[in-house]
Amino acid sequence: MRIVHTSDWHLGRSFHQVGLLGAQVQFVDFLVDLVRAEGVEAVLVSGDVYDRALPSPDTVSVLADALTRLVDAGAQVVLTSGNHDSAIRLGFASDLLARAGVHIGASLANVGTPVLVGGVAVYPLPYLEPAVVGPGLGVAERSHAAVVRAAMDRVRADVAGHDLPSIVMAHAFVAGGTSTESEREIAVGGVSVVPSEVFNGVTYAALGHLHRPQWVRDDVAYSGSPLAMSFGEADQVKSVSLLDVTAGGVIVEAIPTPVPRRLAVLRGDLADLLADPSLQWARGAWCRAVLTDPIRPLAAYEQLSRRFPDLLHLEFAPRGGPVHTTTRYAARVPSARAELDVCCDFLAHVRAGATATDDERAALADALDASRTARAEADDEGLADAARGVA
Repeated sequence: MRIVHTSDWHLGRSFHQVGLLGAQVQFVDFLVDLVRAEGVEAVLVSGDVYDRALPSPDTVSVLADALTRLVDAGAQVVLTSGNHDSAIRLGFASDLLARAGVHIGASLANVGTPVLVGGVAVYPLPYLEPAVVGPGLGVAERSHAAVVRAAMDRVRADVAGHDLPSIVMAHAFVAGGTSTESEREIAVGGVSVVPSEVFNGVTYAALGHLHRPQWVRDDVAYSGSPLAMSFGEADQVKSVSLLDVTAGGVIVEAIPTPVPRRLAVLRGDLADLLADPSLQWARGAWCRAVLTDPIRPLAAYEQLSRRFPDLLHLEFAPRGGPVHTTTRYAARVPSARAELDVCCDFLAHVRAGATATDDERAALADALDASRTARAEADDEGLADAARGVA
């Protein structure tokens, strides 16, 4: 049978303040056409369906329309919650939706119970926050490796009872994967990394979280996000994975997805960027410019935006010296830095270079972990409060 593996739709996301919802609707159109043209029987979305726990009404409508159209096109849909999603919101009415062919893996209670699609057993694992789900899985260790391993033990126990091809869906940072600057850090101190051998015992692991399409090993893969979420993804060919599943294994083909705008990362002196004829193609692209002039040019943004109307980001990296800027400290923090490193850098900044001690790093790691857990719990509790009229 044929299955599409995709992930990280991030419905409602913006790209440097430019809304992507229109491009995401185009992706849905593409996906529906692919299902019809290739006779796809199931579409798997491995987490981060929404970009935020509280999606806007327009964003919810896009997902509702996508699910209806995919089912009407002949495919069952299996979605799992990611670290950007609210599990309780995404999983609303999941039992009822399953009767229509939409299966939502957002509950720990269903881990290890397959969705049977044709002759394939699909095991959807929601995003597993160690501090939240550890007790339910009987795990004391607060790491993603521990909770995913415990969840996979449930999956393997069920797989042992049948001879069907098996696919597990998981949203995690698996060792060997390459990240980009657009993924949200899911843990600190290295406890986010899940070894690939955790997924032994299944035919294929359909992963989500990392936005670059990539293979971790020959049966464990990320489909990547269908759209670029940062300029760090300018060199990537975005795609969905078309799986041909047989009793002998899985054959995977990457199907490129529509590109709403090309991305251009322009680097050089202002005069060169303004005059270089080879950059004419970038006039129709979303642009990031890095100016290397030794002295910051006046009105640089205005000059560049006249040639490149969709200049979305400008930064300065002068040759031969540090950047001199009057912007706030927060604006100078690289977006790809891990949260713990950002905290430690700021501590060193306010203490005139004195770096964080091991004890201070451990305390900050605990605080970040507690904050992340509290935020996840607050997202889910907010829905119940709203229903009671509390919020």
